[in-house]
Amino acid sequence: MENFRFYAPTYFCFGHNAEENIGELVKRFGGSKVLIHYGGGSIKRNGVYDRVIQSLTAENIPYVELGGVKPNPRSGLVYEGIALCRREQVDFILAVGGGSAIDSAKAIAAGVPYSGDFWDYYSKGIPVNEALPVATVLTIAAAGSEGSPDTVITHEEGMYKRGATGEALRPKFSILNPDATLTLDAFQTACGITDIMAHVCERYFTNTRDVEVTDRLCEAVLKTMIEESPKVIANLTDYQARANIMWAGMVAHNNIVGVGRAQDWNSHRIEHELSARYDVAHGAGLAVIMPAWMRHVMHHDITRFAQFAVRVWGCDMNFANPEITAREGIQRFRAFLTSIGMPATFAQLDAKAEDIATLTEHLFSAESEPLPGFMPLYKKDVEAIYTLAL
Repeated sequence: MENFRFYAPTYFCFGHNAEENIGELVKRFGGSKVLIHYGGGSIKRNGVYDRVIQSLTAENIPYVELGGVKPNPRSGLVYEGIALCRREQVDFILAVGGGSAIDSAKAIAAGVPYSGDFWDYYSKGIPVNEALPVATVLTIAAAGSEGSPDTVITHEEGMYKRGATGEALRPKFSILNPDATLTLDAFQTACGITDIMAHVCERYFTNTRDVEVTDRLCEAVLKTMIEESPKVIANLTDYQARANIMWAGMVAHNNIVGVGRAQDWNSHRIEHELSARYDVAHGAGLAVIMPAWMRHVMHHDITRFAQFAVRVWGCDMNFANPEITAREGIQRFRAFLTSIGMPATFAQLDAKAEDIATLTEHLFSAESEPLPGFMPLYKKDVEAIYTLAL
């Protein structure tokens, strides 16, 4: 196990009617004027928006609003939000929605006190050490941004989808009410499930030895997803399944399952090119890329992939030929994603084989070669992974 520092101070308010606490919590964490940042009309249809407004109004907290967040959130709205916050002297940002709204809110929070272009944090890898305080009201279990210091934005000039991070971006509090997810359709739900599982896998596949505690934590979250996901796909209003998945999404990405171990985020990097170019749902893109990445890199450490197969998917260990076990685990993972309605191929994403070279070049135009991770990836490796995903 490697040395690490871990501090995750987000205050979580979970369960029925959790939104009633928003006003009191904004005051507790120092907010006096709030930007409410959200996407489309779903929060107005399901009542979440009204409950947020009621709670802020009850505590006499003034607010301004900025809607319009789209999946794969864009830089243009971030620039608009930064200008609005400065003009209105906002000192607290409340993201209402899923990962896109939260990531966009974090970008705004980072940009307001920064004298340069907020994109510097994303393009140059500068850690965010100063930001307006952010809180979240989660409406889809997926990105885990409600508990993490991370954010991903697509810059419209060049369509670069890149991430930034910094402890200043970790939410002060997060409202997690599974009731807010009950109106999600099966596809959105499955995309969220896939993203959660990817966040765990990208920590699980590591070169660090003797990490049994976090291995077992990763395996527990993955097995919970395997157990609860079919329940919620069969019954989209299953509150208890939604609750377990919602908490799993936070645990998967606040890094409690990833401390003390090297991590691999190349599946996310590779998928980001798909969602930036084709505007596909992030979870759907991951469902196509993750198994392809696994197939390409498994020989780097067959034992770890065999462990994944046995401990997570219940495969029998073939001691004479561990590769057979490893391949079976990958096949079961892919079959599971397909069973919950996720795509398995480029064609199902409307992605094109003739774009593979362009996707690869675009990725490496802003990344070093090789991409660091479980197995370092060169351009030829990325092209091979895209090809395996056809």
